[in-house]
Amino acid sequence: MDRLGDLDVFARVVTARSMSGAGRELNLSPAVISKRIRRLEERLGVRLLQRTTRQLSLTQAGQGFYERVISILASVEEAEAWVASGTDTARGILRVTAPTSFGRLHIAPHLVSFLDRNPLVSVDLVLSDSFVDIVGESFDLAVRIADLQDSSLVARRLAPNHRVLCATPGYVARKGAPQALDDLAHHTLIAHNADQWRLDGPKGPVSVKINGPLRTNSSEVVRETLLAGLGIALRSTWDVGPELRDGRLLRLLPEYSGGRRVAIHGVYPSRRHMEQKVRSFLDFLAGLYGPTPSWDEGLGLG
Repeated sequence: MDRLGDLDVFARVVTARSMSGAGRELNLSPAVISKRIRRLEERLGVRLLQRTTRQLSLTQAGQGFYERVISILASVEEAEAWVASGTDTARGILRVTAPTSFGRLHIAPHLVSFLDRNPLVSVDLVLSDSFVDIVGESFDLAVRIADLQDSSLVARRLAPNHRVLCATPGYVARKGAPQALDDLAHHTLIAHNADQWRLDGPKGPVSVKINGPLRTNSSEVVRETLLAGLGIALRSTWDVGPELRDGRLLRLLPEYSGGRRVAIHGVYPSRRHMEQKVRSFLDFLAGLYGPTPSWDEGLGLG
């Protein structure tokens, strides 16, 4: 009995959202796909998929099973890729998406070095602050800054992401430095696409409501108005590390930080074999950033 094959069939059905779609990917008929899913459910003694004439959906048991299955399949793919990596050469077009500011600051300047090391690879880099469906839009890899514990994608942690409250010395001289979290209610807070900040503090997670004179969907607008002295912002150190080091920005309420579980990840679809071009780029970024990225050096973040 091909147990691993049945797991792959199940994962393909979920990602394709149909048995016919999975059948096309695997070159199998929908009847064979249906039989393999039914055999898997009978072996497990539980229904994994709810079937209607129009769509398939995961049952609660199916959702939990799927999250574990994709981890197993990803491990198998990585084991196979590791064996082949000694002779495989990175080649082809590498389609990458990343957040706009991070990509501009911490990916684009290093592409020359990556391309020099991998002369058979060309990079198609798309920067966007919108959520990108990397499977539906045929990306090989996405760099994401998020808590990906519940993601169905395979994720490799590339670097920590420290977020700190900060403002310019000029703003602090005019308005004073907040001494407690409640003091933020009397300050100008700058954020994008958010009505509140979720912070981690000495007593656990807390929320701060944001009501300032500026609303924007641009992280870069927040950065520029912060540096202009408009108010206080919650910024990642990869974005404002140099300004914190040279004193153009001051860290405020250092006992509070944003989203400790959030990190910078490289993610790719679990159902796709990890090609050498993807592995090479992930290894390059991980080596470039390291456990303590250059943007965090000298900030005493701990």
